[in-house]
Amino acid sequence: MINAKRDSSILLKVSNLSVDFTTSSQNVSVVENISFNVNRGEIVAIVGESGCGKSVTCLSIAKLIDDSISSTSGSIVLTSVTGKYEILHLNKKTLRSLRGGKIAYVFQDPANSLNPVFKVKEQLCEAIDEHNPDIVDTEARATELLNLVGISDPSYRMNSYPCQLSGGMQQRVMIAMALAGNPEILIADEPTTALDVTVQSQILSLLKEINQRTQMSILFVTHNLGIVAQLADKVLIMYAGNIVESALISEIFNNPRHPYTKALLSSTPVLGSGKTILESIPGSVCSFSKDYKGCRFAQRCSLSKAIAQTSSECTLLIPNDVLVGYNHHCKCHFCI
Repeated sequence: MINAKRDSSILLKVSNLSVDFTTSSQNVSVVENISFNVNRGEIVAIVGESGCGKSVTCLSIAKLIDDSISSTSGSIVLTSVTGKYEILHLNKKTLRSLRGGKIAYVFQDPANSLNPVFKVKEQLCEAIDEHNPDIVDTEARATELLNLVGISDPSYRMNSYPCQLSGGMQQRVMIAMALAGNPEILIADEPTTALDVTVQSQILSLLKEINQRTQMSILFVTHNLGIVAQLADKVLIMYAGNIVESALISEIFNNPRHPYTKALLSSTPVLGSGKTILESIPGSVCSFSKDYKGCRFAQRCSLSKAIAQTSSECTLLIPNDVLVGYNHHCKCHFCI
């Protein structure tokens, strides 16, 4: 495993990333001109409702989006211990070595990610062979990885088929496979969605423990702010293809600035708060057309409606990214 000392150097730098999908009638801007960094040893969470562009952003980092139906622009730079890579310009051979080797991926449904006709041992050993061909005893390494992710009696579980494991154990196997290549960053795309609450907590604790032990960076995708509170160092709030607010975890919860972030926090259940009815965000997500003008949250924003009589900025002008505090950015005309 990677045992680098924790530092604040940038591992992944995403700059002005845009992803458009082509339909029969128009180009749809699913991710629009977003920028963010992931430092070494840092856990960064991307939060937003379904369809806001979280998964497309993460797929772009590993260049897993089909170029025949989409176009991607901007820059994604991985500064690895072995060199610097501009992901969007790499050839297929180099990408294959980076996927799993430098950038690992854990998807939300392990039952669909694991091959049902092969035993755990075969799938895990294949991942080890692919990224660490110098390892002679791959079964010993596979057992070590299963131990690392907290699977009891790994020798027995190695000979199990995926269908013989619970959802939580399947996800632990997926994490073990992701760690097989000694990655520098792990992308976890809603890995706890299909699991019950108790198992969710166990998987989150496991990811946190692995991060602290190996200093591997994690980019964690979720729509659940409650999960973010116990896991992340930094949060990116996404809405309709835009990062509307980014800050350290304490700032997001104690001093949210964007109306969408405030609405998300208000709609999150809090144990012991005394609330019997949760607040909701009215309306629906706007068009993703590239011709859309103004702030994409304007039609659902209570702040925009309150000032609509005195200003038309929200519906006519795209808001700039404004620094509102230490490492705290907000994309709103009136967040200052």
